Amino acid sequence: MNNFIVRTITGVIFVTAIVVSFLNPLAMIFLFSIVTGMTVWEFAGLVNNRENVQINQFICSVAGVLLFLAMAVHARGLDTLNLAFVPWLATMIYLLVSELYLKAKDPIVNWAYTMMSQIYIALPFSLLSVLAFQFSNCDVPWLLPLSVFIFLWVNDSGAYCCGSLLGRHKLFPRISPGKSWEGSIGGGVFVLLAAWFISFYTVHNGIATNLTTLEWMGMGLVVVVFGTWGDLIESLFKRTLGIKDSGNVLPGHGGMLDRFDSSLLAIPAVVVYLFTLALL
Repeated sequence: MNNFIVRTITGVIFVTAIVVSFLNPLAMIFLFSIVTGMTVWEFAGLVNNRENVQINQFICSVAGVLLFLAMAVHARGLDTLNLAFVPWLATMIYLLVSELYLKAKDPIVNWAYTMMSQIYIALPFSLLSVLAFQFSNCDVPWLLPLSVFIFLWVNDSGAYCCGSLLGRHKLFPRISPGKSWEGSIGGGVFVLLAAWFISFYTVHNGIATNLTTLEWMGMGLVVVVFGTWGDLIESLFKRTLGIKDSGNVLPGHGGMLDRFDSSLLAIPAVVVYLFTLALL
């Protein structure tokens, strides 16, 4: 019961912080720059526990934040020459060149994990700015990035409820024994309903989004599929490391990777989806 109370309180604070941050562009940039830095820090700390791996935890985290801020500046149209990316590029060059002098047993592994910290974590978070500012052809620019998280939360809740009641066939028993096909399908159905509701809400209130109801529902399905894969990838990552949680920064919920694992694939997938719609 105590653990349930802790999980509930942490969950409410977590969701409230994310929702409120999307209502103000500067608040979103501030919150997710911190989230990016903390998640990269957590990732680097975990991989450094592996044999022959030693990446610079602090500078990788700084690089992740610089990439997030550079993308935010560029997406808002404040940097048309891409100069905002120069500090990130300089930091990455330093991380790569430094391996020449550290005499590590396996520098290639260090390079790989260093780049993974940026591509797997920092880049997806950075693309939130693309959703908020470059696809802001609507009256409420925060609607698209917030919708991604709403779909993720609805999918998780729907999959848990349907899986608990109807789950019989395992989705991926080797990696995540608790997930079932019934739960995943149920979560997807709830997300489709949520997408329909968002579309109805925007039309009913005269909010222009340039997305039809079918396109909203398509976006919901993209979040379901890639969010599930993101969750499974993080489960495989933890299973490979032999750990249960990626951290304990969020009481009752584990670490940053545990909470944002689904979004790390869902956010880039939604950006690609929206770019595809814009080209059609």
